[in-house]
Amino acid sequence: MRDWSTLLFLGCALCLTSASADCVDVRGEMTQGAWLRFEAPQLSSVSFNGQLLPLIDDRLSWAGLGRDALLDNTLSVEFKDGRVCEQSIVLVKREYDVSVIEGVPQRTVTPPQEDLERIRLEGALVRSAKKQVYECDACIEQLLSATKMPLTGRISGVYGSQRIYNGKPGNPHYGLDIARPKGTPVSAPVMGLVVLAEPDLYYSGGTVIIHHGYGVTSSFLHMSEVGVKVGDVVTQGDRIGAVGATGRATGPHLDWRMNFLDDRVDPNTLFSLVPAP
Repeated sequence: MRDWSTLLFLGCALCLTSASADCVDVRGEMTQGAWLRFEAPQLSSVSFNGQLLPLIDDRLSWAGLGRDALLDNTLSVEFKDGRVCEQSIVLVKREYDVSVIEGVPQRTVTPPQEDLERIRLEGALVRSAKKQVYECDACIEQLLSATKMPLTGRISGVYGSQRIYNGKPGNPHYGLDIARPKGTPVSAPVMGLVVLAEPDLYYSGGTVIIHHGYGVTSSFLHMSEVGVKVGDVVTQGDRIGAVGATGRATGPHLDWRMNFLDDRVDPNTLFSLVPAP
């Protein structure tokens, strides 16, 4: 079994922290599903494969990559003095585990007809929460220097793994599962705005979504208790709920997920963004 502190630095051989990059400093695990941080003074715009990225303080930008992100990418940068620079971002292809899970409630594997409308409505509710417009420079600064987990514990599931539930193939897992006893407090790892707080969603049970600004959200699933409400502004370390086994779960754990716009990103890769002392 792997402890969370071990997993935090898994794959750091892939981390790029060079200060001599052609255009900007780039930090992050250079692989699929990762968070990447871009920094240089006097930036005017930053684009990743033609997609304009958010920019704060004219110096700091970022991207969150999906599970199957392209391996060969182009970072395009324009500076305030008019200089334009392109930098190649080459990723290492990531290998994903296959996770066989038995004993989940069968209705969450093959939902009965009468539950399908509820599932559709809840899916729309979650998507709407993640798409809200929110800007918080301080949240992003904290996010890109993150050192806090929502809780510590045994890692029982990792990002990207192909899931087989009760013998039936399902969607890949997009979160980091942390196993702890029911009732263990869950804290906000980064400050932000609560945009969803639901005690009993069909698949994810007790669920909280925190918006950190500029399309970045964190989701906390399967909780036995939801301790915040929509509209609350939470700071790092604030209690937002408690570990549970609600929704599609076989035992008490927290499933922590993150999004950048429409891409689902591995939360664990945040911890490779912290600049060296």
